[in-house]
Amino acid sequence: MQDRGLAAYIAELLGTLLLVFFITSVVALYVATGQNTQFGSDFAVVGLTHFLVLFALIISIGVASGGHFNPAITAAFIALRRIDPIDGLVYILAQLSGGVLGALLTKAFLLDEGRASDYGTPTVSPILGGPFQGFLLEGIGTFVLVLTVLAVALNPETRRWAALSIGGALGFLVMVIGPLTGGSFNPARWFGPALVGNHFTDAWLYILGPLVGGLLAAAVYKFVIEPASGAAQELADTVAPRGPAPPAGEAPQLRQERPPSPPPGGIAGS
Repeated sequence: MQDRGLAAYIAELLGTLLLVFFITSVVALYVATGQNTQFGSDFAVVGLTHFLVLFALIISIGVASGGHFNPAITAAFIALRRIDPIDGLVYILAQLSGGVLGALLTKAFLLDEGRASDYGTPTVSPILGGPFQGFLLEGIGTFVLVLTVLAVALNPETRRWAALSIGGALGFLVMVIGPLTGGSFNPARWFGPALVGNHFTDAWLYILGPLVGGLLAAAVYKFVIEPASGAAQELADTVAPRGPAPPAGEAPQLRQERPPSPPPGGIAGS
């Protein structure tokens, strides 16, 4: 379990601010509203923007905090005991604050253009049967996104591909599910423009869908992927060991010592 500090909190706020600003801006510019929403919108551009923005943020600002920028991801890390719960709560507050600031920035630049879409607030398409289907899609999308985050970020052998994998996962999910729910998969991304645009329709699905999907992804990682990771997971545990939170103000004790490898054909010490 890693101890986070002020730099990490600022990174989460700033990263979420930029993420929401660029996403809501491209939604305001490229997503049509009204009767022809699904047919007059360019979700290829919107999805590609999600991919490139998240990619850039993970390899830059994400170095300071781990690059969550999403309460659903932070909730999964808390469930897996990879981050102190208090730090996780501060992360989530920073993400929600960043989401609001990002939406306010969009409103400042695109006041008239963004008004029709409530400054990028995601909505459920009439193509779907109702809000519950939207909840399922948001949960499925977040499940895939968070599972990708956990699989690459917690495995030292694949961590170098984290920005590309996570950004790519978000991008293709928005291209597919975006026309149906807006492709939020992130309570902070929904909350910012919803508050700024005063549009809280179907709020529950944009909060519960990602949180449920993220926690299910954490369960699948813990019981399916992690046991199969073998030596790679042992190495990850030495870097960010799990366990109870350390006392306030103290850094957690990292496990640095590893048993020596046995020589070929024998047992160490024999």
